[in-house]
Order: sequence, then structure tokens, then C-alpha cells
Amino acid sequence: MEAVRTVGLSKTYPGGVRALDGVDLEVEEGRVFAVLGPNGAGKTTLIRILTAQIRPTSGRAYVLGHDVMKEEARVREVVGYVPQEISVWTDLTGYENLLIYAKLYGADRRAVREVLDFMGLGEAADRLVRTYSGGMVRRLEIACALLKRPRVLLLDEPTVGLDPAARRLIWARLLELKKLGTTIFFSTHYMDEAEHYADEVALLNRGRVVARGPVEALRREVGGDAVIAEVDDVVKAAQLARGAGYSAVAEGDRLMVFSASPGEDLPRLLAVFIKGGVAVKRVYVKNATLDDVFMKLVGKPAEGGDLKSAKSVRKAVKRA
Repeated sequence: MEAVRTVGLSKTYPGGVRALDGVDLEVEEGRVFAVLGPNGAGKTTLIRILTAQIRPTSGRAYVLGHDVMKEEARVREVVGYVPQEISVWTDLTGYENLLIYAKLYGADRRAVREVLDFMGLGEAADRLVRTYSGGMVRRLEIACALLKRPRVLLLDEPTVGLDPAARRLIWARLLELKKLGTTIFFSTHYMDEAEHYADEVALLNRGRVVARGPVEALRREVGGDAVIAEVDDVVKAAQLARGAGYSAVAEGDRLMVFSASPGEDLPRLLAVFIKGGVAVKRVYVKNATLDDVFMKLVGKPAEGGDLKSAKSVRKAVKRA
């Protein structure tokens, strides 16, 4: 059974802000699936629809075969959800927070202790949450979601703002859940996080899926490697590279040229630049990353985001 499926999923907020525009996705059970994109791409809206918090404008969404528009209660029974915003009480202890969620989900005290230990919070259970680090708070929020023993865990930017050590610790726990059969569906703008942990990714931009598939398949889509040239005139260099039949993206004073055979293409590009009167300061080859894939597809790095669009969406959400 597919853990998640969306068909032509769209969402337009009051004021005409289109957060999702015909999103089609299929996620198999037991997989780690990442939705990547800049701020304002529609990631949070997608997860809020999948958790039956808001209704789409058009299209369909299913979680474990349950229609999120017709079977909201059933969907909420099988999913665990961790939002971006803090969802625990900081003036209570970790244990007290979990007791509240346990009553909501019908779990017992034994389950509370189990999830605390599983998330590495057993020794901090009786401390006030306001004394926790950011990573500990996030682990507590995940523990709260696990009390209902969800088959699908949806996380909205689960490690945003955390240091690398805290991020690794959280992912160690999430991968343990995967081994137990839980589907992990998460949004992020950290491309490295998706590259390390996701079985499959979808790149989202302005509400549309611009690419999806396993990381290695997406890397192959851009040629596998990238020739980076630091030049004095990046606009002219890009024109020369494209005129020579290459796919190129300009970023600052750097030109990224995608290549399946960089050993052959690098000297050819240098010859093209020199002949065209472009001074090359430095040139090197690197493995293409997911961010490079995104740049090739939409012409900008995924981390940059569309801040104006993001603010518009947040305002529209509040009005709704």
C-alpha cells in the first residue's frame, strides 16, 4: 500500500496566493521521503493537508488509502505529526507533557517511559522543558507524536535551526523508526539532510513538483558532475557555455556547467572562454548535489527561497 498519494493537489489561499499547484506524489510504505524547496514553496501547506488540518482547493490526497477530505478522523489515527512551531509546554516537565498527549491518544504511562527512553530523554524526563536545548525540545515533540504509534510520521522542517550534532541525533532515532516499518515523510530546505537520509525526494518550487526520484537518479539528471568556473564576466561566460551546447547556471562570480564527462569538457570550456575573451580566475570539478539539481531546474539555489512569497502565504494562512 502507498503510505501517501496525492493527485492534482492544489491550494489557493484568500487573496489569490497559490501555495500548491497540481502536486502528484506517491510514497511507498516504510520509506523516508523528503520534500525539498525554498521558503514559500508549499511544503508546510502540503503537510497540513496530509494531516487533515486544512482542505485542498482541488485534487485528492490519501494517507494509507484514506481520503484526507472524507476520512479525516481515520487519517489522524494513523499519522503522527510534528510541526515547525514549538508544540510542547515549556513550563511543564518532559514527562508531564507526554502524560497530556498520552491522555489524548489513549496511551498508558508505560508507553510514556518507552518513548522518552527511545528518544534519549529518560534522564531529562523530570526537568522543565524550558531548560532543554533546542534539539531536546525537538526530540520531545517527536516523542509526543510517537505515543499513538503512527504508521506514517510527518515532520515539517524537523531539524531547522539545530546544530549538526543535534540533527544527527534526531536522524539516528528517525532511522530506527524506519527499521520498525514507519514511513517518514518530512519537509526541509537542507539539501544535505535529504541526500544523507531520504530514499526518495521531491523538489518543490512555487507549489509545483519540478523533479522527484532517488537522489542518485536526480544527480544523473544533471550529468553527475559540475564544472565550476570563477570568471570576471559570468554573464558572458554563461552565454558562451550555452552557445557551445552546455547547460550552465550563473551564481555570483561563479558559473556552474553540468557535465557527464568533466575531464573532457573542462579543457573545452577553458578554450571557449579564452577565445571569447573571458578571464578565468579558477576552475574545478565537484560532484553534483541536490542543490545543483535545483539550480539547473529553477535557476537559483533552494536555500535562497522566495521571502516575499513566504510572507504572503503566512499572512494568507492567518486570515484563513
